[in-house]
Amino acid sequence: MTKKTTSLFIFILLLAGAAFYGGFYYGQSQVPAIYGIEGLGNKTLGQPDDADFSLFWDAWKTIQEKYVDRSKLNKKEMVYGAIEGMVKSLKDPYTVFFKPVESKQFLDDVSGSFSGIGAEIGIRKDILTVISPLEDSPAQQAGLRAGDRILKINDDVTADMTINQAVNLIRGPKDSVVKLTISRPSNDEVKEINITRGDIKIPTIKWELKEDKIAYIQLFNFGQTAPSEFRNKILEVLRGSADRIILDLRNNPGGYLEVSQDIAGWFMEPGSIVAIEDFGNGAKDKEYRASGNGVLKNIPMVVLINEGSASASEILAGALKDNRKVKLIGAKSFGKGSVQELSNLREGTSLKVTIAKWLTPSGKSISGEGLEPDVKVEITKEDIDNQKDPQLEKAVEIILQK
Repeated sequence: MTKKTTSLFIFILLLAGAAFYGGFYYGQSQVPAIYGIEGLGNKTLGQPDDADFSLFWDAWKTIQEKYVDRSKLNKKEMVYGAIEGMVKSLKDPYTVFFKPVESKQFLDDVSGSFSGIGAEIGIRKDILTVISPLEDSPAQQAGLRAGDRILKINDDVTADMTINQAVNLIRGPKDSVVKLTISRPSNDEVKEINITRGDIKIPTIKWELKEDKIAYIQLFNFGQTAPSEFRNKILEVLRGSADRIILDLRNNPGGYLEVSQDIAGWFMEPGSIVAIEDFGNGAKDKEYRASGNGVLKNIPMVVLINEGSASASEILAGALKDNRKVKLIGAKSFGKGSVQELSNLREGTSLKVTIAKWLTPSGKSISGEGLEPDVKVEITKEDIDNQKDPQLEKAVEIILQK
C-alpha cells in the first residue's frame, strides 16, 4: 500500500497524459440457499454482521429475472457499478474505486512522466476544479489556471462526473486536442480552451537569486525525486550570497508525506512536528516530525501559497507557520488535507481510500479549510496580461525587511 497525501485525489492528470471490495460479495454457499440467484460467484466469506444485504440481493434478482435485455447483462460490470455506487455514497472525492484499466493508468500516472495536458484536478464544492497546471505543461501554456472550474470536456457536461470519468475524457494521445469549457471564479468568465496533448515530465524545483541576497526557490511537487533534487539546489544556495529565502509553493499539488518531512527538516529544528494525522473514530493521532539537520532553520524566509497549493505543500506551509511564525503570502490554499492509501484488490482492481485527515502542528484541520495567507495578495487579469506577479513582489518587499 502506498500512502500519499495527494488530490488532492489529486490525479496528476494524465490529463496529460481509488469501496470495500468484499462489501457486495456474499458467501458462495449462502447465495443459492437464500435467493437462488444465478450467475454470481462468491469467493470470500467474513461478511459484516451489522449490515443487511438483502435489499441488494432483491435488486440483483429482480434485474436478473425481469430486465428486458437480460442476455446482455455483464455481471462483472454490475459488481463494479455497485462498488462505485457505495464509494460515491461516502461523498468523498478522494476515495475512489479503480477498475483494472483505470488502476493501471493510475500507477502509470505517478511514475513521473506521461502523455496528456499536464494539470491536476480535484472536486471542490461538488465542482470539477483545476488544482494546478504543471509547470511548462500544455495546460499552462494554453492558459489554464488554478481554480478554473471545468464545466465541459469536449461536449460532455461534467456535473456529477467523477474524477475517474473526467481523467478518461481528458487524456489522449500526443498531439491530439481536447476542448475544456471553464468558468473563472475571479471574474465569472466562461470560455473554451483548446489544449494540444503532449508528453509531460513533472518538474520538481528551480531557484534564482534576487536582489543579490534572496534565494527564490520554486518547489513544484513532492514526488519521489524531490528530496535529492532539493538537496542539490540548497547546496547551490548555500554556496552563494543569499541570506534569506522565498519558498514558492504556489500551484504545488503535493505528493508524498515523507518528502514534506524531509524538506521541512532543512528549515525547522530537528524533531519539530510537521503534521498530525487524525484517524478519527477515537483512534490515537499520529505525529510526524521533521527529519534532517535544520541547516536553514535560522535563515529568514516567507512562503508563497495560492489556490493551487494542496496536500503536502499545505502541510509544509502550515508547519513553517506554526513552528517558525513564517508569513504566508498570496491566496488561500486548496484545502486537500486528507490521507489516502492505495490497496490492490483482486482481478487487477484497486481502491484509493481516505483513512485520515491532516492537522497542522497547532491542530488546525487543512481538509476542506485550506490555509489563509497572513498577507493576502490577489493577481488580476491585468497582472497576468502584463506578466506581473504582485504576490512575488510583495514577498520580496517583506523579506527585504527581515
